[in-house]
Amino acid sequence: MRLDLYSPQNYSAGAPFLKQLFWFFVGDKFVQTHWLPWAPLKVFILKLFGAQIGKNVNIKPGVKVKFPWRLFIGDYAWIGENVWIDNLANVTIESHVCISQGAFLCTGNHNWSKASFDLVLGEIRLQEGSWIGAKAIVCPHVTVGRGAILTVGSVATKSLESMTIYSGNPALLVKKRLIQ
Repeated sequence: MRLDLYSPQNYSAGAPFLKQLFWFFVGDKFVQTHWLPWAPLKVFILKLFGAQIGKNVNIKPGVKVKFPWRLFIGDYAWIGENVWIDNLANVTIESHVCISQGAFLCTGNHNWSKASFDLVLGEIRLQEGSWIGAKAIVCPHVTVGRGAILTVGSVATKSLESMTIYSGNPALLVKKRLIQ
């Protein structure tokens, strides 16, 4: 690759420069901090910067959100400690989704087949009732189906079917999920 040829092309962060600055130097610090563990305050700050968030969302300390204006969260979602939502593109977290500690949602990558290392973006959607295990990674262009589970430390490079359990790197179907 030739990094001197890299250009973000027409990429836009999706917010005015001053809003981005204020987020990075003020808002982001309040959401990430362990000193203010109160989830409603974190939700309020994210909404202030454009996130769309439903009711009774629990955001634990240490959560990092790249661009709150590209974040959509339904009702009763849980986001665990030290989750990183690197949302260069939209991330949708539907209702009753659990994202466990240290998980990474990554919407950006690079085209390794081009010398210019072009930026490649893809939205992520976590459908209702899905669960992302601790230290798991969800890659660009992935939809985690309704009720699906991505187990601890696994990497979802492709979409996961509803009501299934996936494990490994890359994540492979282990079995159907049954709820009693």
